[in-house]
Amino acid sequence: MSSHTQKPTWLQAEVEYEDEVVGENTIPRLIEESATRHANREAQWYKGGIYDRSLSPEVVPAAPDGEYATLTYAELQDIVHNLAAGFRDLGVEADTRVGIYADTRMEWAQADLGILAAGGVVTTVYTESSTEQVQYLLDDPGASGVVVENADLLERVLAVEDELDLSFVVVMDEHDGYADRDDVHTLAEVYRRGEETFDAEAYESWLDERALSDLASLIYTSGTTGKPKGVELTHGNFRANINGLRKRVGPRPDKDPEMPVVDENTRSLSFLPLAHVFERLVGHFTMLGSGATVAYAESTDTVAEDIAVVQPNTAASVPRVYERIYDNLRSEAPDAVFGRAVGTARDWSTTDDPGIGLRLRYKLFDALVFSKVREKMGGNIDFFISGGGSLSKRLAQLFDGMGIPILEGYGLTETAPVVSANPLEDSRAGTLGPPLSNVEVRLDDAVVSEDQRADAQGPIGELHVRGPNVTEGYWNRPDATAEAFTDDGWFRTGDIIEESDDGYLIFHDRLKNILVLDTGKNVAPEPIEGEFATSGRIDQAMVIGDGQPFVAALFVPNLETVREWADDEGIDLPEDPEALIADGRVREFIGEEVARVNESLSTSEQIKEFRLVPIEWTPANDLLTPSMKIKRRNVLGEYEEQVRDIYGDDDDE
Repeated sequence: MSSHTQKPTWLQAEVEYEDEVVGENTIPRLIEESATRHANREAQWYKGGIYDRSLSPEVVPAAPDGEYATLTYAELQDIVHNLAAGFRDLGVEADTRVGIYADTRMEWAQADLGILAAGGVVTTVYTESSTEQVQYLLDDPGASGVVVENADLLERVLAVEDELDLSFVVVMDEHDGYADRDDVHTLAEVYRRGEETFDAEAYESWLDERALSDLASLIYTSGTTGKPKGVELTHGNFRANINGLRKRVGPRPDKDPEMPVVDENTRSLSFLPLAHVFERLVGHFTMLGSGATVAYAESTDTVAEDIAVVQPNTAASVPRVYERIYDNLRSEAPDAVFGRAVGTARDWSTTDDPGIGLRLRYKLFDALVFSKVREKMGGNIDFFISGGGSLSKRLAQLFDGMGIPILEGYGLTETAPVVSANPLEDSRAGTLGPPLSNVEVRLDDAVVSEDQRADAQGPIGELHVRGPNVTEGYWNRPDATAEAFTDDGWFRTGDIIEESDDGYLIFHDRLKNILVLDTGKNVAPEPIEGEFATSGRIDQAMVIGDGQPFVAALFVPNLETVREWADDEGIDLPEDPEALIADGRVREFIGEEVARVNESLSTSEQIKEFRLVPIEWTPANDLLTPSMKIKRRNVLGEYEEQVRDIYGDDDDE
């Protein structure tokens, strides 16, 4: 085992920092106190013309189509109070499991907080889930009720209701039908039940009954391998993570007054799935506990439009979204200008003392490109937060150089979720930042190969984590729980991590993803895939080769870029994507990009063969998880023929 103790000097300030947000109370109590402190401040922004909200217009004033309206903390507090009382009237009490099956929106957060205040346990369901998965995600935790978004999702639940033990279903939106059923309600009906029965003393007693050790949520792993496991997260797990984040990004007195912080003046944009712990903890519990404003994008497809209107200070996202922003930027700028602008931004990001030449270049490209990018993002971005996957170092440097820092962090559902995060005091592209002040880490170097040690500058091994944010285990899975922890109580992350001499973590790859070539060489696929993150020609990449003689890859090409190149070259390509990717000239065009990346790789890491596939990998086609990670097993299954073509008929991947 290896662990470093030398830490940055500002970390001591984190350890000692205390304020009204840092505390040892439950999530409902945190939000209750925050709402009281910030009663007249804006808590939530919601967009009109998207949903037929059952809470509108009586409870939540209708927002004009395409525009945003606001709720204050006092109004949010009223909604949470009455929803909590309404859920209690439906039978929710301490430890009752209730599912939430909806896309990210204002009512997701309101239902979540209402159920938690009633004493319930929230279990989450992704909207991409199949009917079979919905059944599992409600049956496995023994859910007594479920809150669904609309009539379509209601139908999916009712299709498997005979296999479940549900006492009620609540629908966020208005819907037609089921008036004859007394177990199907709108969210407005739950609110009205609560309005009639709410008692302040009773509400206080519900909050007082809950302890930090009580279960708050069951969040099911994305299921990249095997059946999803329900991660048990207590109020204490969540609260510890909020404390750690507040100490890192909150308004500590040791910070430069010009340094951005997360506090009651912050406005964030929410668009990642709230069913995922990253958005729920970072984008909601921490923001609302700090008195910040949370605005809800219409969807992930409208983020560019919504960010310009909301003008947020921050947002949390996964690397895939930043890659798409880069792609849009590249497509809108002339190639000659874009190439020089990117180089200038990276030079600016990586130098401590820019000379006059770089200063002049930066001033030029800031006027031509960077300032326009910042304007398109609303003009107020202090920083973005990246998690849920490995962010390309080159991409992080580009954004930083444009004046839009991306603070990359690291975590897992089992750690509620944040383990480490880059601080604005000393953010370093290509790292995951140091662990939060209340999180312990160590490295198990017994599981790494000599190849992996040779690739690292410092100690490297599987990261083990211990702290008050770490789950005690998986719901009804004692076998999986035992396997996830060491004999002395540390959680095994399954990730190969390097540690710098001052405690910054550097991601190498998932232990399970390591490719062992038949030569015995160990190859980490994610860093190679990350080399294509800023490629204009390749949209998605998955590196393969486990048990094979060489590394290969499956690529989803950027068809728009390919067609633009063909037009410029006077090449007539077929319209059909399948026929297009089979064209030898397209393959040669993509091959040039592969050759460029190969120049930076060792011989064993270089991509010797590749195949093109025409369909984008998404959560909808089950080739990405809802948190935008590649489902490697599914991709290999989907493109088994292409893999066999690369390695021959004996391929057994």
